[in-house]
Amino acid sequence: MSTRGSTRGVVYVHSSPSAVCPHVEWAISGTLGARVNLKWTAQPASPGQLRAECGWRAPAGSGARLASALKAWPMIRFEVTEEPSAGVDGERFCFAPGLGLWHGRTSANGDIVVGEDQLRALVAMTRGGESLAHKLDELLAASWDEALEPYRHAGDGAPVTWLHQVG
Repeated sequence: MSTRGSTRGVVYVHSSPSAVCPHVEWAISGTLGARVNLKWTAQPASPGQLRAECGWRAPAGSGARLASALKAWPMIRFEVTEEPSAGVDGERFCFAPGLGLWHGRTSANGDIVVGEDQLRALVAMTRGGESLAHKLDELLAASWDEALEPYRHAGDGAPVTWLHQVG
């Protein structure tokens, strides 16, 4: 068990084939150490796919472990958020087929935080305005937001399951 403080977050599985849903539940359960029974509903943005979401409370860093476990299924779309906690930045992970996994730090209000070193490296490796704009879009997850947005809206009003790590 981690000695880091507890935090909370949300796992959004935006789309999954029905055959993969039990594996997603097992991955979340194994990561959090608590049995998960998600309420799967149809995903209107992708007929034949299902969606679910669950809130969680666990040690800081659990968001990264959840994202790592879920990316084992490259056909699903998901997001994992972790709220900031004492001495630890918040995090957001996005996964979309064809794009892979994106990770960024987040502020208390959920904005993506781009660090000074990231900006310095970006400026050093890009010279043109369009290239700089493209790299900034990558840092801010623009492609992932574009790919996931239709799935996010299709989930408005869907039920949320809250999970708490045990032990």
